[in-house]
Amino acid sequence: MRTRPWRSVALVVMAVAALVGIGGVASGLWSVLWGGQTTAIQGLAEEVPWDQAIVVPSVAPRPTPSAAPTFDLAQHSTSDPGSPWVIVNKQHPVARDHEPPDLVDVDGVRVRAAVEPDLRAMVEAAGGQGARLVVRSGYRSYAEQTDARAAIEARRGFAHAERYSARPGFSEHQTGLAVDIDSGSDPSCNLQTCFTRTAEGAWLSEHAWEFGFVVRYTEQNTGVTGYSPEGWHLRWVGRELTAHLHQNGIGSLEEAFGVSGGAEYVAG
Repeated sequence: MRTRPWRSVALVVMAVAALVGIGGVASGLWSVLWGGQTTAIQGLAEEVPWDQAIVVPSVAPRPTPSAAPTFDLAQHSTSDPGSPWVIVNKQHPVARDHEPPDLVDVDGVRVRAAVEPDLRAMVEAAGGQGARLVVRSGYRSYAEQTDARAAIEARRGFAHAERYSARPGFSEHQTGLAVDIDSGSDPSCNLQTCFTRTAEGAWLSEHAWEFGFVVRYTEQNTGVTGYSPEGWHLRWVGRELTAHLHQNGIGSLEEAFGVSGGAEYVAG
């Protein structure tokens, strides 16, 4: 027996209603279809051309969200003194004869070539915002660090030197990746704790990371770095890493890489 056209339409409408979740409509149509109340359905059927296909819309699957990419902390070595991410502290020294082969001069201070563009850009940007950064020192050889350390001990004593000045062979300056900054607006605070209150110290605390530098020794990370706060001591690691540290609130290189540190020298 041939199915009545209007019942075909009703069945399709019921299927669509069920697909989009209009359960009441589907149920009502079923009642109308099989309960003998055909007038409304027949009226609907008369308005639908029978030679046209009725397309039931399909529901597109939702895309699976992709996982956020993780930052690759294994891009560079933390033990190779030639690496931009090398960690030098009281537990991890540098070889006595290490000297970077690519040192360049920046206003009378030597740094590694990779550091120069960001250092110059940082000084220029700070100057445009009223902070006069003066680069005081950069690369220091083992012999130069020996002299610097001896001078501080003579002036301030051994205990003070242990908190603020690395022993020779344990200084970041020997990597060519560290710089000390003076205040152009208040020279009386150079190499002093009040440096952080100068225009230059405040600017570096907020903006140094934007140029690939970290304020290496802070009040918060003293326990792991082994040094008292030095707002003037910056370490270049590149903008990619400093952005990662800043965004994740990571306070030290030791914490970022899981490298040991502390106040005790490995050599005793």
